Amino acid sequence: MKVFLAGCFSRMWVLKLYLAGIQGKRKSFVLNNESVSCRSEREEQNPCVNASERERERERDGRTLPYILESFYYADAETERLIPHMKDFLLDSGAFTFMQNSHTHVNWDDYIERYADFIKRNNVDKYFELDIDSVVGYEKVLEYRKRLELLTNKQPIPVWHTNRGTKEFERSAQEYPYVAIGGLVGTGKSEYARKYWKYFPWFIKTAHSNGAKLHALGFTSMEGIKQFHFDSVDSTAWTTGNRFGYVYRFTGNDMQKTDVPKGKRLGDTRAVAQHNFDEWVKFQQWAETHL
Repeated sequence: MKVFLAGCFSRMWVLKLYLAGIQGKRKSFVLNNESVSCRSEREEQNPCVNASERERERERDGRTLPYILESFYYADAETERLIPHMKDFLLDSGAFTFMQNSHTHVNWDDYIERYADFIKRNNVDKYFELDIDSVVGYEKVLEYRKRLELLTNKQPIPVWHTNRGTKEFERSAQEYPYVAIGGLVGTGKSEYARKYWKYFPWFIKTAHSNGAKLHALGFTSMEGIKQFHFDSVDSTAWTTGNRFGYVYRFTGNDMQKTDVPKGKRLGDTRAVAQHNFDEWVKFQQWAETHL
């Protein structure tokens, strides 16, 4: 979260919630969202304008755009076309997805080269390392991290997992401006998973005391994001409505989910998906100034 030094009764953090899962036909939802207008003349003339410049220009124009997290595995020409439309963009390495869908030996050196090329070509400022500790070991992950830094001339976001130990998280927070904790998908859905919540304040405090921001990968428990001061989180929740038969609505300070009546089916599922995306963008914008 961004940190604002203010009075003790004022909010001190601002949350960025990135919408994930825009692969395939879902990419059109970004441009169809009511808050997104066309690229500025300057952006059309110079697509390499960096993220901070894009954000300042859009703020001057009064435009509000979604925060998006995309996996490199699903990135394509349409992704590259959409990146300039996003207020902020996070790029996941997609390494696990790639590995799970590969029927042959994975050439990680080649993968890193292609990943770095995409980052440079699209001037991506925020990207995650290849956190494939369980596959190649942490020493190799560190080697890949340094190689990405050399290839892109930008620091990746290290993704901490329990196997690394707390000392390694402290070291990452000291050396990198943005760090992340992984393995949180589903941590709001069971008592077993929620037992890890008690450790969140330590991670947040450690990151912030070292001047680093902290991203919680896949953590979008409504109760949790209001309780813990992460700098950013990401969610694919908006994609589940048309798949499981419910519609989201932003209430002004929360997300309300309405199930389709028993025996009924969603009519235009694409329209529902667009609606759900739009409602989550509204929540995203509210969260940035209230959470």
